[in-house]
Amino acid sequence: MPDIEYLKKLALIGAVNKTIKVSSSEFQKHTGASSKTAARKLKQLEKEGLIERKIVPGGQLITMTEKGIEVLKNEYVDYSRIFSPECEILELEGKVLKGLGEGQYYVNIPGYRKQFEEKLHFVPFPGTLNVQLSESSSPLRNLLREMPAVRVEGFNDGERTFGGGKCYPVVIGGIEAAVVAPERTHYPSDLIEIIAPVKLRDALGLNDGDRVVVQLKKQGMENQK
Repeated sequence: MPDIEYLKKLALIGAVNKTIKVSSSEFQKHTGASSKTAARKLKQLEKEGLIERKIVPGGQLITMTEKGIEVLKNEYVDYSRIFSPECEILELEGKVLKGLGEGQYYVNIPGYRKQFEEKLHFVPFPGTLNVQLSESSSPLRNLLREMPAVRVEGFNDGERTFGGGKCYPVVIGGIEAAVVAPERTHYPSDLIEIIAPVKLRDALGLNDGDRVVVQLKKQGMENQK
């Protein structure tokens, strides 16, 4: 288990968004630990791949890695669950992005399309709406893994094998839809793809860069696994 407290202190003094210069004695002032302990903790964080560190005259240059940022995001999600009132709807906010055309390709594959129709109870428009989550919503995406989902099974069409995934029923602009989460994807963690029975861009008058709110239903999904 990484020492979250020391990682938090580095984030609070700016290591998330930029490279910072700090000495062990300066870091000790932020943590309350001894200078020796502070130096040892920094070395441990580097060993675990949570920070990158370079020794320079007068201190060290420190940058938080993607792994370190992910650890803090998961911590943020945990605190959100502890201190936020339990509600039936989880809201994810982001902006519309231009798609790569992959969604249209996969939605039209019969093996997927049939499952979407049977399990989501709508015929999906042959394309997806791509949404890049905001900084505040991006950590909440991790909560999806813990929520009930509609399972889409992988299959082989005789020529190639297609992987499975999960669908999370959502509402966007009053329209019933679903976030599609393939098991294997190269998409960044802050990007979600949404399928719906209509072309969401036209139905909601959306353009690239427009802000959207996606409401994920927490309740009433238990039997859709």
